[in-house]
Parts: sequence; structure tokens; C-alpha cells
Amino acid sequence: MKKGLILMLILFALSFVAGCGSTNAPQDINSPEHTGVIKDNNQQKDASKSEETAAYPLEVTDFRGNSVKLAKEPQRVISLSPNITEIIYALGKGDTLVGRTAFCDYPEDAEDAIVVGDFIEWNFETILSLEPDVVFASSLNTEENENKLMELGINTVFLTQIESFESTYEIIDLVGKVLNAQDRADEIINEMKKTVSEVQKAAEGKEKPSVYYVVGYGEYGDYTATGETFISSMIGMAGGNNIAADITGWVYSLEKLIEKDPDIIICPEYAKEAFLQTNGYKELTAVKEGRIYAIDENLIVRQGPRLAEGLRALYEIFHSESISD
Repeated sequence: MKKGLILMLILFALSFVAGCGSTNAPQDINSPEHTGVIKDNNQQKDASKSEETAAYPLEVTDFRGNSVKLAKEPQRVISLSPNITEIIYALGKGDTLVGRTAFCDYPEDAEDAIVVGDFIEWNFETILSLEPDVVFASSLNTEENENKLMELGINTVFLTQIESFESTYEIIDLVGKVLNAQDRADEIINEMKKTVSEVQKAAEGKEKPSVYYVVGYGEYGDYTATGETFISSMIGMAGGNNIAADITGWVYSLEKLIEKDPDIIICPEYAKEAFLQTNGYKELTAVKEGRIYAIDENLIVRQGPRLAEGLRALYEIFHSESISD
């Protein structure tokens, strides 16, 4: 059972990597690929203006540069990524969700929607039967599946996962535009920015512990969030030093881990006990001195409204103190 859980985590991480593409190039957050654009009466408007209410018919440009035209406000929505599902509910549009992946497990109400597949395999017959007004797809999907959606003529908005914390705001913003929930999207983004500011201010001047984030370990190999990931950025924002910040990819090694011997180890909640009992890790100082901390990984790996909550949780682990609301 433990091996199965570990393998599932690693497979998820590898799927995550395959969809992210190059992360070293500088990102222009104002480019059409990263910021949704609304077209109304053939006049292009800055999609960041929160005071404007989306009007239908609506045309938006998704993160892939594709133009998507919506005749009316979507009432039947399919989400093909857990972070998008969380955003839909946070926007108050959960009643529109008719389809989801098997991994879309938050909030609990999301489980009422029909499962249409996972990150690798989709049931296109089920997707068609749900008659969606729009499908939200992320980079955690295969190109073959994405092409099939396009061939079927389904309105599909691609929300490509970019390796930056700030790109989460862009994802929320575009989903808000498509679902006519721009005001609520702005509220969520502002709330997140407030939390980020509080965390970064609290971390200023504090000693930075060295940190290792566990993605996978044991007989299947060691995997972590390296310097090109937004998870690594979060570690820095929360006042920690990621020991894997100087490499790229996700593959690490036990030898490097032992050599750098981090002050703190962060791992998924369900993996902590197994990690402690796996040969090779028991001699780490953080393990010996009880500085291995379990965290809900969904607060860290999903680019959605709870990411700021994950940042706060990291800060509290690193500095053994809470931030007052």
C-alpha cells in the first residue's frame, strides 16, 4: 500500500513536469498567452479591469493563444484539473460543474460531478454526453487528448500551468471572466495577495532554515521541487532556503540529500510515517531531531485559491510561529 501511494505521487509529479514546458524563459504576464483578453463588439478591452462585467457573446484568448467564443454564460462546465475545480467553487460557480477528473476532490461537493477521466485518459463519450458549454483544461493533460477535444468542436479553455506563484492569479482571473464571476475573482486574488504580503513581511530579517520538499522517495528514486518550480519560490517567499534550488527538473538523489542535510524536511501528510521508516533517511539530522513536517500537499502543488494558505503554512513551519489574521 505504501509503495502504491509513493508511486502515485511520483507519477503525478512526472505528469506535472511533462505539461509545464520550459520554465526558464522570462514570462510577460501581460501577453495574450498569459492574460485573458475579452472581445466585445469587436473592441478589445483590458481583461484586468474588474469593474467591467463580462458580456455575452464573449470571446477570450486562453493561455495557449487560442480564441474561444462563448454565446452565453456557461451553465455546464467540465474541469480537467483539480486546481481549476477549486477555483470554480471559490468563484461561487460550483453549481455549473457537471464533469471532473478523478483527482478533483476539493471541495467535497465537487465529488457530485461526473468523473470523465484522469490526467492521462479521458472518456470522450462521457464528455460529449454532458453537453458542456465550456471545458477547462490544464497542462496536466496529454496533447493527444487536447487535440481530440478541439476536433470534437468543444469550447475548450486551456490554462497552462506556469512555474510562478503569480501565474495563479492569472488562472483565477481568466476562469472568472469565462464564468462571469470577475468581481469574485478579484476578491480572491486580493485576499491571496494580502496573505502573501503578510508572510513576506513577517519573514523579513529572520534566519532562513535549509529546506527539502519531498515529492518522491525510496526504491522509485528521490524527487523534489527544484529551483525552476513555483514550489521552490514559495519556500523562499516563506523564509526558507530550498537545498535543491540550484538544479532543474524534479530528480534528486539520496546522496545529495544526505550531503546537504537540511534543517527541515516537508512531506505529504500520508507519506511522513513511511518516510521515517525507509532505510537511508533515518540518519538525516531533521529526522533525528524531529524536524520533518507533514503538510497537505494540495495547498502547495495546486495553483488555486488555497496556495496562499499553503504559503502561510510553510512560514509557520519554518519559523515556529503563527501570523495573526
